[in-house]
Amino acid sequence: MRTLLAIGLSILSFTWTEAQYISQVLEYVPAPGQFTNTVPWGSPVAASTLVGGVNGSMCLGAFGGYVIFRFEEPVENDPENPFGIDFTLFGNPMEHWSEPGVVWVMKDENENGLPDDTWLELAGSDFYFSTSRRNYQVTYLNPGDTVAREVPWSDQLGDSGFIKINSIHTQPYYPYRDSFPAIVPEKYTLTGTLIEGAVDVDHPPVLKSARRAFGYADNQTRGQTSLILPDNPYTPEVENSGGDAFDIHWAVDSTGSYVDLDRIHFVKVQNAMLADGKYLGELSTEITGGVDVVPDLSVEGNLNLLVIRDLPTEIAGFEYQMEVYAFYQGRIIQNAAVDWSSSNPEVTVDEQHVLRATEPGSVTLTAYLKDIPQVNTSVSTNIVATPTSDHVRFIGEKEAYIFPNPASEIVQIRGIEKAALRIYTAEGRIVLHMEEYRGGTLDISSLLSGLYMVRIDNGVSMQRLRLLII
Repeated sequence: MRTLLAIGLSILSFTWTEAQYISQVLEYVPAPGQFTNTVPWGSPVAASTLVGGVNGSMCLGAFGGYVIFRFEEPVENDPENPFGIDFTLFGNPMEHWSEPGVVWVMKDENENGLPDDTWLELAGSDFYFSTSRRNYQVTYLNPGDTVAREVPWSDQLGDSGFIKINSIHTQPYYPYRDSFPAIVPEKYTLTGTLIEGAVDVDHPPVLKSARRAFGYADNQTRGQTSLILPDNPYTPEVENSGGDAFDIHWAVDSTGSYVDLDRIHFVKVQNAMLADGKYLGELSTEITGGVDVVPDLSVEGNLNLLVIRDLPTEIAGFEYQMEVYAFYQGRIIQNAAVDWSSSNPEVTVDEQHVLRATEPGSVTLTAYLKDIPQVNTSVSTNIVATPTSDHVRFIGEKEAYIFPNPASEIVQIRGIEKAALRIYTAEGRIVLHMEEYRGGTLDISSLLSGLYMVRIDNGVSMQRLRLLII
């Protein structure tokens, strides 16, 4: 039974209301990072700080670090909650620096009180981007030594790098065995969903990691009202409590299909990005607490949202495939009609969301939901003839992309002339195989709804793309 709790922060007025906080941390496995092995942010002590409030201190380290917790009672998927939101998580993002973490939920189907059933991802705004990867694996190697050393990492795609150190945090960044006995001393692998985000560390003094539109932890700053009056995740402004609001209605299974849950018993938060913030250190999700939302039918607000995949700071070339998705109450709208406007008459976006430019220049592009034009969003970039920074996307390289995506009947894969094509299910089963695909239309109407992997091999290079069939 929910108990009567006094909730508030130093910047908030105290409000007596019915609510529940995190009651128990069940598992904490950080990735290597600058706060790992420090007290309290990266030690076992961090677990206790999340219980009973929202002023805790837990850092998940680099990509894949996670925490599993529960509230005292199950969190109900209640449509009478404000904006449909069921719980809010708080972190410590700054105005220009978010550190997004993916949130997973689990229902205690076997009723044994343990998080050993099926995790379902709450699909946030970046879930459908072609740059996002599910089941991404990173292995961290222990560099040894009793002081800070760069921690090598490698992934299952053959990429590698280092979790870099800084002069402020001089302790080892690889988790101590005494503090985290479940982590093997030599190396360990973490698996989760990777998102690209939008990180710009090449234009100091302001370093930027842009806020995701919705559905990620440590993403939105706090507000100044009651903690149980949640932020509206479908608007960019901080409303009400701020923090990161979540609706169980967003849950998807391993195929990317939505799952209807009446309640959940466990929550997992996991760092979704693998990025270096230079003097800010590695991008690392932080959690300070959470609160269950209570019903309130008097609260109303916009439930529609358009999301555009972030553009690079500069684009070299005069053609670029945009990605735009429409959502209603956090679930994707199939075949939503979108119109575009441009601040630059030399730059347009066609019906297939392809940016076309005739001259170099800066541009702001705005997408509108055709039936509800007041639902819109904008992105900006600079079209250049020659690249001037690492943020350039080279159009001439003909990066392959799928259009439309998500799709239901017909797709095209553009940017290739001839290649071997294979489409796999999420379990790895081949459902379509063509040795000489030349970019024509593909009939996918016989395939079941779900998430698929598309492998394209032209004999020189190989690309993997995601396809969502709805």
